[in-house]
Amino acid sequence: MKIVLLSGGSGKRLWPLSNDSRSKQFLKVLKNSEGELESMVQRVWGQIASAGLGGDAYIATSKSQVEMIYSQLGSEVEVIVEPERRDTYPAIALAATYLYSVAGAALNETVVVMPVDPYVEESFFHKTKELEKVLEQSGADLALMGVKPTYPSEKYGYIVPQDGTGKDATYIHVNSFREKPRKEEAAAMIEQGALWNCGVFAFKLDFLINILITYGLPIQYEEMARQYGKMKKNSFDYEVVEKANRIVAVPYDGEWKDLGTWNTLTEEIRDPLIGKGIIAESSDNTHVINELDIPITLLGVSNVVVAASPDGILVSDKAASPLIKDVMKHSDQRPMCEERRWGSYRVLDYWKYPDGNEVLTKRIIISPGKNLSYQYHLLRNEVWTIVSGNGVMVLNGKQFPVRAGDVLTIGKTARHSLRAETEMEIIEVQTGTELIEEDIVRLAFDWNEIMEICEGGMTAATNQIRE
Repeated sequence: MKIVLLSGGSGKRLWPLSNDSRSKQFLKVLKNSEGELESMVQRVWGQIASAGLGGDAYIATSKSQVEMIYSQLGSEVEVIVEPERRDTYPAIALAATYLYSVAGAALNETVVVMPVDPYVEESFFHKTKELEKVLEQSGADLALMGVKPTYPSEKYGYIVPQDGTGKDATYIHVNSFREKPRKEEAAAMIEQGALWNCGVFAFKLDFLINILITYGLPIQYEEMARQYGKMKKNSFDYEVVEKANRIVAVPYDGEWKDLGTWNTLTEEIRDPLIGKGIIAESSDNTHVINELDIPITLLGVSNVVVAASPDGILVSDKAASPLIKDVMKHSDQRPMCEERRWGSYRVLDYWKYPDGNEVLTKRIIISPGKNLSYQYHLLRNEVWTIVSGNGVMVLNGKQFPVRAGDVLTIGKTARHSLRAETEMEIIEVQTGTELIEEDIVRLAFDWNEIMEICEGGMTAATNQIRE
């Protein structure tokens, strides 16, 4: 059995801590058993490993989230990268071609697809193991997992069973789906044995491969990636689930939450204050999550969430907090802080002059033993001031040690990388006419590969001199 975790999200519902590169699943606001802060994706990945499924799990995501995934889960995680953002149908189709043509999965392999960020107990992932058996027993095209409702919610979708399916059956035959019904309708469906749709479903790999063949789409991963932009931008529910002939669902009787908004997320945040600040005793059911160095103080304010990051500050009544997605939907602000596989950065200042020139200042942290990719830029010059730590710099194929106090000038097209021997802090000042994160050409990621490139360049230069 293979598990594909879908990691997407535009980062609007938990603004300003989330953004296009750091969606809700990456926010470190939950506490693990050791009392340390962890993100939703770290929590889920740990639970999958504990359930004995870690060796067969993959994450399907967009390019903008790859660095964050490696930063939080490690570089050993197998990631299936979308060439561009589309929807769940193209993403799952791409993952299927990867499993088939790259990972070498058999056509009769069961594939379980689920969101990367459910708030559940480990028993949830043990339950997913039953989907494989249920697929074989029922002969269904799809096997879903549904949560037994604890109340008639208007926020969730429902899986409605066929008449005659017992509430205590191992699985139910699915009659239909109902999205966000009124409370009265939800209560009536629950009486009939309806389940909350938690976005977990399983199928045999050949089921989806045959669909792709029918539509004339590639089943080889590399070719699918090349044609990815031509695929319909539809959800898997619309394109596949609603057209399937035989669907069953396995009931899960346990805790499940979608922590997608500030009001639901703060229900699971143990400490009312994260970061610098003070919440007076006169403030009830109030949370402050502060990533800035400036303290936030609340006096006599109840049922409120205050979230602050370099991207902005939100002050909202908890009940109204879901509205932030609509308020921010037209915002195209660049992320002001990001986690990367090598560390993190934060934008300290940005200024655009009347003549069109731009200046951007970053504070960069590189973890010990990590390195930047070997890269160059086409639109900007950079000046690095090393504030602390020491490491090895590579600039246009030449290696030399660097330490606190050094100042480095990196011009356009200059090939460069840096490996930290101890934790390093760098202040980077970019100048140019268009300062965007996409202005980067990466030549290599692995430090050994970078060394080979440099040594190859030196050998070629030496041979040229001898000639």
